[in-house]
Amino acid sequence: MSLALVHSRARAGVNAPAVRIEVLLSGGLPHTQMVGLPETAVRESRDRVRAAIVCSQFEFPQRRITINLAPADLPKEGGRFDLAIALGILAASGQIDAQVLSRYEFLGELALTGELRGVNGVLPAALAAARLDRTLIVPPENAAEAGLAGHADVRVARTLLEVCAGLGERELPRAMPVDIAGSPMADLRDVRGQPLARRALEVAAAGGHHLLLIGTPGCGKTLLASRLPGILPDATDAEALETATVSACSGHGIDAARWRQRPYRSPHHTASAASLVGGGTYPRPGEISLAHNGVLFLDELPEWSRHTLEVLREPLESGQVVVARASRTEVFPARFQLVAAMNPCPCGWAGDRSGRCRCAADSIQRYRSRVSGPLLDRIDLHVEVPRLDPHELRDEQPHGEDSKAVRARVVAARRVQLARSGKPNAQLLPAELAQHCRLSRSDRALLEEAVERLQLSARSMHRILRVARTVADLDGQADIATSHVAEAIGYRQLDRGTGLHC
Repeated sequence: MSLALVHSRARAGVNAPAVRIEVLLSGGLPHTQMVGLPETAVRESRDRVRAAIVCSQFEFPQRRITINLAPADLPKEGGRFDLAIALGILAASGQIDAQVLSRYEFLGELALTGELRGVNGVLPAALAAARLDRTLIVPPENAAEAGLAGHADVRVARTLLEVCAGLGERELPRAMPVDIAGSPMADLRDVRGQPLARRALEVAAAGGHHLLLIGTPGCGKTLLASRLPGILPDATDAEALETATVSACSGHGIDAARWRQRPYRSPHHTASAASLVGGGTYPRPGEISLAHNGVLFLDELPEWSRHTLEVLREPLESGQVVVARASRTEVFPARFQLVAAMNPCPCGWAGDRSGRCRCAADSIQRYRSRVSGPLLDRIDLHVEVPRLDPHELRDEQPHGEDSKAVRARVVAARRVQLARSGKPNAQLLPAELAQHCRLSRSDRALLEEAVERLQLSARSMHRILRVARTVADLDGQADIATSHVAEAIGYRQLDRGTGLHC
């Protein structure tokens, strides 16, 4: 009997748990048996591996072959273990040196010709291999993704034969990070008028607050939302790697040249709850996780399924989502910034100065009640976006500030917040508000009166304090003033002309 051990990585949520491939050659009739919870694609690797070994001019052993994928209680999926299984068979049969395999980890699907094909979730595998000081060997398709883990030793091989040669004296090429060439972002200068909405967008960007835009059709709600990523601060290395890891494990892949840009996701309102929060037999990240450290835009908010919207409640508070299935449970990060847009009524024209709305009061109420109060309670800024007069859309009309000028103020305010508490104001815990959001006696009375008059919850009161802290930071003030509290309260009042309660 002869035994060989090879290291690889599975995909479980956004993690890459270690998998040890144990290959045993023993006496008996030629037969290949695989154990360790392999799914169909993994079991079919027996035929792919056999053909790849033969086409690479190696000998496939005519003996009883037992392949164990450990740990046995971790489900294995996909063709990511093909390369490791082939090397285990070659090492167990003495065709390559089994001793050198301990320094490496292997990922890659094998074609029948012995060529390597790309797999999902290589970035978390590269980060995990680096922590154990092992070299990871991947196919060329995954080279750019794996190269994002700059401190990891990642090598690239095109075929099984190249891998075997690279384990000897020949050194395989490194996976190098690609040059970052960020695509141009949509500019806030394109937005005409709308000073209140522009101000709310700046406050939301500075403090990481959630935003709801309410207005008539074609007034610029989607235009405003698409400009938010352009005024957000740059993602840190840790944030960018975290976001890229989620994208790598989702099956959507990574644009390695733009991995530092914050994500902007805008799913259609017919999306299911599972597509929004993640799910499946083998859970994958949903839209809220793909928007991690970025922006999630939900247009036509009342048109979304009530059940789908309600699944956002916990992630908006906790910054993560737990996807539980009968066989396994995964935790995905979901610290996103929500921007939602809606019309004030079914026809869209309630409150417009034209008076064209003919919707009955009960139909308007039914339309607005599609969005629950607890969900609206978790959105910090509620802003009306009115219809512009035709003359305000003329080309000769002066444009507002561009994204560069607004972003400079946002970055300065965010820098103050990170120095003070280590996180944006929107993430301040209730226990931290007393320390960082102190109010004078008169301002406290003003806030309490507003909470009582508007019948707001304790959560809404805390959110007003966080927004007031952000407004003060934008003004460069160490203390929260009355004007800052008044502006924050204004974002939670009844929306002008719509009657939609916050």
